[in-house]
Amino acid sequence: MKFGVFMFPTGYAINPVELGKAVEDLGLESLFFPEHTHIPASRLSPFPGGGELPREYSNTLDPFVALGAVASATERLLLGTGICLVIERDPITLAKEVASLDFISNGRVLFGIGGGWNREEMENHGTDPRRRWRILRERIEAMKAIWTQEEAEYHGEFVNFDPIWQFPKPVQKPHPPILVGGDGENTLKRVVNYGNGWLPIGRRADFKSRIDELNHLAAEAGRDPIPVSIFGVPPKPEVIEQYAEAGVERVLFNLPPAPRDEVLPLLETQANVAKQF
Repeated sequence: MKFGVFMFPTGYAINPVELGKAVEDLGLESLFFPEHTHIPASRLSPFPGGGELPREYSNTLDPFVALGAVASATERLLLGTGICLVIERDPITLAKEVASLDFISNGRVLFGIGGGWNREEMENHGTDPRRRWRILRERIEAMKAIWTQEEAEYHGEFVNFDPIWQFPKPVQKPHPPILVGGDGENTLKRVVNYGNGWLPIGRRADFKSRIDELNHLAAEAGRDPIPVSIFGVPPKPEVIEQYAEAGVERVLFNLPPAPRDEVLPLLETQANVAKQF
C-alpha cells in the first residue's frame, strides 16, 4: 500500500513548500493538490458534498505553480494533481506545464484529471458542460501525442492542430501516469480508454465490486489490472485494511487548509498510521 496526502493549498494555509518537505520527511509517498481557477459568484451549481461550498474552493493556488515550488524543495515526493480540470485548459499549454513539472522534478508527476462539477466555472472557460467528456478525451489524446511524438499533430472535433514541436518531453515514458477521477456511470470506461489509474473519492461501500468491474473492462481491452488510488481515506487501520483487501494501491489522507500548527500534528498522526503497513 502507498500513502499520500491531499490538501487545498491556499493563501491562509501552511506554505506548500513547508508541507511538501514535511510529507517527504515523514516518509509518505505523494502530495496531491486540487484545482479550481475560480468559483462563479452565482453559485448555481450545487456543491456535490452538500451544504455550503467550503471557503478553500475559491482560494486555492494554481496546482502547477504550487507543485513546482514543492518539487524544488523535495527529492523523492511524488507530485499529484487531484484533480486537474483539463476541460478548463488549453491542451497545448497544459501539455507544456505537465512536461515542465515532470522535467524539473525528474519524473515525479502523477497527473490526476477530471471533468469537474461546476457548470458555470466550465462555461466561463468556453466549455459546454454537455460536451465536457468528449472535450476531455480529445485533449488527453492530443497531449499524449505532444508528449510522445517528435512532430505531434491532432485532428479532432474540439482539438485541431497541424504538426508542432514541443520540448522537453516528460521524463517519465511514455508520459506521467494519468489518473482519471470521478465515479460516475461511464468513469470506468474512461479509465480504460485513456487512463493509467483510477482516482475516486472514498464514498462508496462497494469499492471491491467496482474495482472488479474496472479490471474486467481492462481485461476485455487487453490491458493489465489498473491501479486504484482513493481520496479521503481516514487514518484508521481497519479502514485501510478494507481498501487493501479490495485491491486499492494508494490511499490519500485529507489535510485541512489550515496553518502549520494545526496541519503538522495531523500529518504526523497520518504518517504514523501509514508506518503500520
